Amino acid sequence: MNDIKVNVVLDAKGLACPMPIVKTRKAMNNIEAGQVLEVQATDKGSVADLKAWAGSTGHQYLGVLEEGEVLRHYLRKSSGEDTIEKKHPNVISNEELEGKLKGNNNVVVLDVREAAEYAFNHIPNAISIPMGELEDRMTELTKDQEIYIVCRTGSRSDLAAQKLTENGYSNVINVVPGMSQWSGETSRL
Repeated sequence: MNDIKVNVVLDAKGLACPMPIVKTRKAMNNIEAGQVLEVQATDKGSVADLKAWAGSTGHQYLGVLEEGEVLRHYLRKSSGEDTIEKKHPNVISNEELEGKLKGNNNVVVLDVREAAEYAFNHIPNAISIPMGELEDRMTELTKDQEIYIVCRTGSRSDLAAQKLTENGYSNVINVVPGMSQWSGETSRL
């Protein structure tokens, strides 16, 4: 299966979210519709991130091959009319979420970062469901409650908010810029 024909190879090894997506977006803008991009990454979260990003932009995520520490993702660029990137419309700032947390103990915070990211630094009482597990575990959430979604920078949480909304969750809010600039209270496992 190593004889997959690709048009462009993107080296995103050693980069953490959101950089593999940022670099993939840029590379996709520079190739023609129908061409295949190979993204080489070492971030385990890139599997869920790139798959969700491709779905939100209309590009086709073909699959991933794992070679040691390197994940080789294959994406096919769709035609222009298919590639309008969606953004979740309901957004709140870190500071606004911090205010809501101080005033209400019933706030649901969903952290979609990888388990290791969550373990060392998370908002107290946040529910940890990594982006790659969201599809299978979303039933752990209640569809009509307000759910504030966080990740490191707001990229994965945006994709998670879209995914939950598509599945009937009516009140999901993306928290931007997320844990990379969170100044509120945190916990560790």
